[in-house]
Amino acid sequence: MIRFFLILASIAGLAFGANQLIAKDNTAGWETYSASSFQAAQNAGDTIVVDVYATWCPTCRAQAPILNELRKDARLKNVRFVKVNFDKHKSFLRAHRIPRQSTVLVFKGKTESGRSIAQTNRGKLRTFVLSSI
Repeated sequence: MIRFFLILASIAGLAFGANQLIAKDNTAGWETYSASSFQAAQNAGDTIVVDVYATWCPTCRAQAPILNELRKDARLKNVRFVKVNFDKHKSFLRAHRIPRQSTVLVFKGKTESGRSIAQTNRGKLRTFVLSSI
């Protein structure tokens, strides 16, 4: 009986560990924020979708699949998608007056054309991004 519980606990631990890796790795295929590359993209007049996220944020995890879906949308093939880590990129947060994680910004060059905070409704988040580009 003890052996059964040890096996069950091991399986649960492996499943939890795999889930944590999936939850934290929501940046695959995105550009990681750097001040110089972001400024260069703005100076070039690029359209940029910025996801301000935190690995510990459940709302950010809910937004991730929606934003990843948008990133693959053919209509957005010329849009740059940038992840800004809420816990690491404080200068970006101050410069753009971002008080919390789960904020999505859209820039056209140097101009912010849209801001969404904590939106997890798929249709509303998609509409926000598509109407802001």
